[in-house]
Amino acid sequence: MKNIILGTAGHIDHGKTTLINALTGRQTDRLKEEQERGISIELGFTYFNLSDGTKAGIIDVPGHEKFIKSMLAGITGIDIVLLIIASDEGIMPQTKEHLDILNLLGLDRGIIVLTKCGLTDDEWRELVKEDIMETVEGTFLENADIVEVDSVSKSGIPELKEKIEKMVEETENRKVYGNPKLPVDRVFTISGFGTVVTGTLVSGSFSTGDQIRIYPKDIEGKIRNLQVHGNDVEKAFAGQRVAINISGVKKNDIERGDVIALTDSMESTMMLDVKLKLLEDSQRIIENRTRLRLYIGSKEVLCRVVILDKENLTPGEECFAQLRLEERIAASKGDRFIIRFYSPMMTIGGGEVLDPNPTKKKRFDSEAIEALEIKSRGDQSEVIENIIGKNSDKYPTIKDLSVMTSNTIEELEEYLSELEENNLVRIFSLSKEKYIIHIDYLSKLGEKISEEIEKYHKKYPFRNGISKEEIRSRYLSKAKPRLGEQIISYISEQRDIVQIDDKLQKSEFKIEFLGEDKDLKELIEKEYQSSSFIILKREDLIKNLSKKYNREKIEQIFESLIELGNIIKMKDDVYIHKEAFDKAVSMIKEYIIDKGSITVGETRDILNTNRKMALAIIEELDERKITKRVEDKRFLS
Repeated sequence: MKNIILGTAGHIDHGKTTLINALTGRQTDRLKEEQERGISIELGFTYFNLSDGTKAGIIDVPGHEKFIKSMLAGITGIDIVLLIIASDEGIMPQTKEHLDILNLLGLDRGIIVLTKCGLTDDEWRELVKEDIMETVEGTFLENADIVEVDSVSKSGIPELKEKIEKMVEETENRKVYGNPKLPVDRVFTISGFGTVVTGTLVSGSFSTGDQIRIYPKDIEGKIRNLQVHGNDVEKAFAGQRVAINISGVKKNDIERGDVIALTDSMESTMMLDVKLKLLEDSQRIIENRTRLRLYIGSKEVLCRVVILDKENLTPGEECFAQLRLEERIAASKGDRFIIRFYSPMMTIGGGEVLDPNPTKKKRFDSEAIEALEIKSRGDQSEVIENIIGKNSDKYPTIKDLSVMTSNTIEELEEYLSELEENNLVRIFSLSKEKYIIHIDYLSKLGEKISEEIEKYHKKYPFRNGISKEEIRSRYLSKAKPRLGEQIISYISEQRDIVQIDDKLQKSEFKIEFLGEDKDLKELIEKEYQSSSFIILKREDLIKNLSKKYNREKIEQIFESLIELGNIIKMKDDVYIHKEAFDKAVSMIKEYIIDKGSITVGETRDILNTNRKMALAIIEELDERKITKRVEDKRFLS
């Protein structure tokens, strides 16, 4: 079943509402003022019965220039437009403005309906049709059918219905698999039900019970009930006019221009990166930082335009720009929009959102402009890769990318699988989360880390390597610790880096003691071997050896011996040679096996040392889980 929205457009009093009444038998002017004055002020909604029994939604928009804001709030959700032109007046100012708007919004299907044909003769209508064809030349309606009707007598209505039916058959359904998004055009309350919003579901689908969020206000709610064309449904799809009864939200919490979407599927913004086009017949140019009115979805917001790749924008030209908004909105990549001058208010152009959540950009930044060119070409895989590349330093999750690209997680999975297969991105799985990092970022990061390790080896040739924690805090501080671990492991594989305990070293690195360094190493070890269980203070040894050797070299070799495990550093800066320590462990174990337990005093006695050394050794055994302390005694673990 197709879900199609028809929309009217055209000058005031050209018969849009009367035509809909003739097509459907229903009146779309619901306000008393509209019925009294005979003009549409607000959006009108009804449906058109197709021959197969399905219903196509119809949006009737106001034609008066004063109500262009209402017109724009409704027109962005339509699939097929009926451009209404009265045969007795022909092309009028709002006819032209509406046509410009439809063209800028990227519509590609429509029918031109010549109304009030009972008031004009054949010769006059031919002249009007010639003028129409000249006006629509170069637009999406260039080859559109022109259907002559008289809504009062119903002349031409059957032919128009037939044309509509045929066009509906040829029109593809909107995608129902994307993230659902509904720009709100009406908000009201129903006694006993609460808050209700209406709008055109432009993508995805909603189901009763869905947890939703109202953007940009970030208010949470839940779908209590759904209606399409006045009927309760369990699920609503893209391309349908939908009424949503939301629980947990007050009427005053929502307004026209807000967007209903699933929780965490969008992110509100104060900036948009866009491709912008100025109408060919615009009477004004756009200078950098011009203040404009932006119409996107059902929202109107003031903004300043920062032109990124030109000095200014002249009629008929396109540019890349960043719109700096005066209030937060919610938008998606690919959204079409209209711009009007702040004052006097006139439609001057429009375009497409390339990035709904950008960072601030400088003018004439070649790298930024190149990235926008990629996004404007529309190759989704290339766009996603570019977004990943630009955001890899933030370590985006697949959920983050869903918001950035306006794709569902399911859609992204396919693109990411292809990108990983082509060695363009790397996917890191962590618990229930997936992090996507660009290969270029990992390559540059790996190069930096590899250089850092090599520098460390040169500075400390007698140490195993730099600590993994130091690398993580220096280069991966924004990544979660476990993700940082995975990235380091990946880079280690790519860069011939070896992990030894908590140290990182290049695979070709080897600690070598040659010449004087070897003599000094052996001398330090000999001193501690000789002292056995007698405390030999590190500072005393270094001071004594400094009479003959370089102090910095002594300290480097001393630290190396600790890293290698030849000398063991215990609590309170007590040092002991590994051989002496192993001997102490053996003696203490034998004593406990014989006596059942050992105290610090007994340790001191069997090792023939002082209390400080005995306490340091026994606490080191506790630390290594060889012994365990119970009150003042130690037992074997």
